[in-house]
Amino acid sequence: MKKMLLNPVHLFAFGFGSGLMPKAPGTFGTLVAIPIVFLLQHYFSLTTYVVVTAVASICGLWICGYTAKALGVHDHPAIVWDEIAGYMIAMIALPFTWYNVLGAFVLFRFFDIYKPGPIGWCDKNLHGGAGIMVDDLLAGAASAIVLHLLHAGFNLLF
Repeated sequence: MKKMLLNPVHLFAFGFGSGLMPKAPGTFGTLVAIPIVFLLQHYFSLTTYVVVTAVASICGLWICGYTAKALGVHDHPAIVWDEIAGYMIAMIALPFTWYNVLGAFVLFRFFDIYKPGPIGWCDKNLHGGAGIMVDDLLAGAASAIVLHLLHAGFNLLF
């Protein structure tokens, strides 16, 4: 499987190798997203961040589908591009602070693992790249909503 990293599409799908970790590859894939978010938030505008996140999400449909087909497994645990894109969504328009990074990480992993409501429906009913990506994109959106609501609530209190 390491040989597959020579193909740039698989390199992205495997989260630059983080998906090859023997335990909790999704968690390691999410950790890879943190420096990506840091770089995007510190050196580019919010508009650029959103565009890059959208491109990562849309291209992820093909990237994950292509790699899954090559592996012959629908949603192989080594495919973690969905976690990277999902975490990028979770951090949209949030300041890069330790509590936002940690909050987004915990919430995203929660929604990604437990898959409540429409997240679980998408995971069970969509196929191909969409079946791999969409549940994580929704998990990222749910995480972002919770964090933005928390920020709004704290701003009202303080």
